[in-house]
Amino acid sequence: MRILLAEDDPNIAAHVTSRLEAAGYGVDRLALSPDIWERGESGNYTAIILDLGLPGMDGLSILKRWRQAGLETPVLVLTARGSWMERVDGFDAGADDYLPKPFRAEELLARLRALLRRAGPRITSVRAAGRFILDEATRRVTFDGEPLELSPLEYRMIALFVDRKGQVITPLELASHVQGRDDDAAKNAVEAMIGRLRKKTGSGAIETRRGFGYVLPDGPA
Repeated sequence: MRILLAEDDPNIAAHVTSRLEAAGYGVDRLALSPDIWERGESGNYTAIILDLGLPGMDGLSILKRWRQAGLETPVLVLTARGSWMERVDGFDAGADDYLPKPFRAEELLARLRALLRRAGPRITSVRAAGRFILDEATRRVTFDGEPLELSPLEYRMIALFVDRKGQVITPLELASHVQGRDDDAAKNAVEAMIGRLRKKTGSGAIETRRGFGYVLPDGPA
């Protein structure tokens, strides 16, 4: 489950990102309005957390453009001002929920979970691929019917494999998605994580395509 975090304050963005990732979400963090507008409009996110006080094109204008373009992704709005008039403007522009600053990360996570529940059929909670079943709502994964004990990073890796079952994923893509960076240390960590997952599931659950990357087979091995 991937979240777009549109926040230009580096301290808030870093704190929220760490809490979201610890909860098992994948996070793309952006601060520049043109990038936020373009990436959000792709529709490739489960939800968007949008700060209204962005430099350049403000968050309200971005939100209006998304909704005018037909984007249905749930949007949780953040703002430092918090006046009732701004809340009305945000909801009229298409916000699904609203959280004034300062806020506690626990409340943001609770509001995000509630927002995703309300999104209903737009979000498929349970997905299966090969011998894995992944439940986004509970953040649980089973393998051959048995529950797996996974770290948040391992969960995000399995979620990416499930989303792209049958497709080869490069170590660079895995490092970028799971750890948010693509340096050599991140790629080495990905290889170590693959090794740990294979110990928990068996060597055939995630296959290696030498020179290309890794793949989750379409059916049972």
